[in-house]
Amino acid sequence: MSRVFVITGASGILGSAVGRAAAEQGARMALIDFAKDPPAAPSGPDVFFQGGVDLTDANSASAAIDAAADRFGGIDVLFNVAGGFKWEMHEGGGWETWHRLFLMNVQTASNASRAAIPHLKRSTAGRIVNVGANGALKAALGMGAYAASKAGVHSLTQALSEELKAEGVTVNAVLPSILDTPANRADMPKADFSAWVQPADLAAVMLFLASEAARAVTGALIPVTGRV
Repeated sequence: MSRVFVITGASGILGSAVGRAAAEQGARMALIDFAKDPPAAPSGPDVFFQGGVDLTDANSASAAIDAAADRFGGIDVLFNVAGGFKWEMHEGGGWETWHRLFLMNVQTASNASRAAIPHLKRSTAGRIVNVGANGALKAALGMGAYAASKAGVHSLTQALSEELKAEGVTVNAVLPSILDTPANRADMPKADFSAWVQPADLAAVMLFLASEAARAVTGALIPVTGRV
């Protein structure tokens, strides 16, 4: 029987790339997103989409994760892709930005992971793969709130890896630099796009961390930075 992957933020650029990569491996997938419209691909009988899910709410996250487990008889891998970004100077900025990014980046991963852990413990190879940020290692101008929230994802990753290693569940995070997305191109039109990280390349690293070959890797924060 093929493994069961849960992907949060599944309708976004990176979530869609992870879904396509997982489909190529023949995985069964539960796709979860705040957006109500499913991604264009993948689709089919082995794909279960849940839209309109607010993962910042623990009860909503738990219901979505449990529904995925009920649909497929368990969960093997959780990809915490859901998140958000905002560039804002601290002076003149608002406290709301810090609160919002904490909810979008840390709380979503925390809620989804907490709900998934009982199911992952029952898997023969449970995996959690989070999306941190290389920019959280040293915050740049206007990146305070975003970097702080992603640093929280890094700490969550390390803490969960210690909590779950005796259960055979690995927990790792990828730390991308700049993803090559339409939004980033629009924001930085003079940049060298060829130096950026392709979503498919980041997805490939994430799929490796979910694989049996990565069973000895846990608690790792892996930079995926292209040529940035």
